[in-house]
Amino acid sequence: MAELLAPAGNMQKLNTAVHFGADAVYFGGQYFGLRAFSENFTEQEIIFALDILHKAGKKGFVTVNIYPKDDDFALLKDYFVFLQSAGADGVIISDIGVVELCKKYAPDLEIHISTQANTLNSYTAKFWQSMGAKRIILARELSLKQITEIRNALDDKTEIEIFVHGAMCISYSGRCLLSNYLSGRDSNRGECVQACRWRYEIREAERKGDFLMLEEDSQGSYILNSKDLNLIRHLKELVNAGVNSFKIEGRMKSEYYVGTVVNSYKRALADIEKGREFDENHYRELYKTSHRKFTTGFLFDGKDTQNYESSVAQSDYTFIANVLSYDKNGLKVMQRNRFKKGDCLEVLSRGTNHNKTILIEKMTDEQGCEVEDAKAVQQILYIKTDIMLEKYDMLRKKSI
Repeated sequence: MAELLAPAGNMQKLNTAVHFGADAVYFGGQYFGLRAFSENFTEQEIIFALDILHKAGKKGFVTVNIYPKDDDFALLKDYFVFLQSAGADGVIISDIGVVELCKKYAPDLEIHISTQANTLNSYTAKFWQSMGAKRIILARELSLKQITEIRNALDDKTEIEIFVHGAMCISYSGRCLLSNYLSGRDSNRGECVQACRWRYEIREAERKGDFLMLEEDSQGSYILNSKDLNLIRHLKELVNAGVNSFKIEGRMKSEYYVGTVVNSYKRALADIEKGREFDENHYRELYKTSHRKFTTGFLFDGKDTQNYESSVAQSDYTFIANVLSYDKNGLKVMQRNRFKKGDCLEVLSRGTNHNKTILIEKMTDEQGCEVEDAKAVQQILYIKTDIMLEKYDMLRKKSI
């Protein structure tokens, strides 16, 4: 079965991804990745993270996918040496010069060609194969037929990976100049301000101040704003096409997002492996975390990718609490959003308790004092319930 690859912006998200069944995790260090404003990992944290992953039988891939300048290469050399010694399972690279540097100074590292390299055809894919790439992360702008053709052109030792879920960029494979032009922050070096999510207006040059009407609501028109990718209904087709790894976008999203999406895709892949029909509950589950309108992107016709109505993400549910443990005092949780006695909370779990509900009849703080209204941020609480949950499970509440 294909690998499920999850994002991790910090250690909590990494542990969440592992808990909910990701086969591998990708994350960035403090430098050379395309999420400069994510928390990311120090060198010591990278060593610790890889140790956690390997003990769990998982893999860890490190992003080194900026488009570098000459001044970056001296540090890049040392970074690759470090990542090889730390036991990274692979590095994600977009630049051919960086590929050559990695091969020279860290020959034991698997090279994964980033989606930023914009691989759209079998000729380019075979070139990367000849350069020693273990895996090619294809551009998002490919149909199912084109993905299949690229897979068939490669040898069995070369893997292909595609994004199946998360935010999309208006530019080919995220190679955008808009952020740099409007704000001076270079998206190709990890500093994107997401200018494509801003509201825009348009006017014809000769009509001074006379703006033309677009598809818009009272908030304006978001003509550059993409919908979110969601391919969970089409995993079986992609498995049959020979895709080796399914990648979830979202290193800057919450651990609740990571847990919800990984859990849904893992369950859908398990159904495929067991020969079961697709369960629509897996799709509905994805509405319970932060998202824009969903699209299948370019997998079929590519005509339904833009979201003109709003750039604001929405969710049907609110993340309420992280589960820490279960003992004689009940369910030990860390509060993440306000909830009260009488509320009905839903369980997010990798186990059989998933989607069960807990009515809050009694909860206490660490001193045993009863709490009616849990409004203190990150307060540790005990909830009286017979539903036994595990660390990294979560609780949520329907918000609409």
